[in-house]
Amino acid sequence: MEEQPGLSDQYRTASPWPLLVAVGFALAEVGVFLGVFPLAVGGVLLLGGSVAGILGESGYARRPWRTLALLGVGFTALGGVLVATQVPGASVGLLEVVTEPNGIVGRGLAVAVAGVMLVAAGVTSQAVGRSQQGV
Repeated sequence: MEEQPGLSDQYRTASPWPLLVAVGFALAEVGVFLGVFPLAVGGVLLLGGSVAGILGESGYARRPWRTLALLGVGFTALGGVLVATQVPGASVGLLEVVTEPNGIVGRGLAVAVAGVMLVAAGVTSQAVGRSQQGV
């Protein structure tokens, strides 16, 4: 008689991605809402990377790098909208806002910076993957 009936060697027991998605979401939420720039950027990076990983593992995405770049574009757009809606027209220069962010502008910048980093990681990884396939 089998020691563990119903279990097979062909199936993995668990995936690490759901835990990483939850931790990334929590860190991003706490960092954005409390206005802690490094925590917000790290949380958004972990969230984007783990969502791309789980979609790649489950078969919904052929390549996780393209998904990572698309998530980065979405986060960059979201952060840009947050910054654009809070910056007054001609009274304050964009450079002044970036050097001394406050309130929603700082939170939007954190999300936008993380989005740009995700796009850079996705594009770079996809380019490296293509160059290695050609070799």
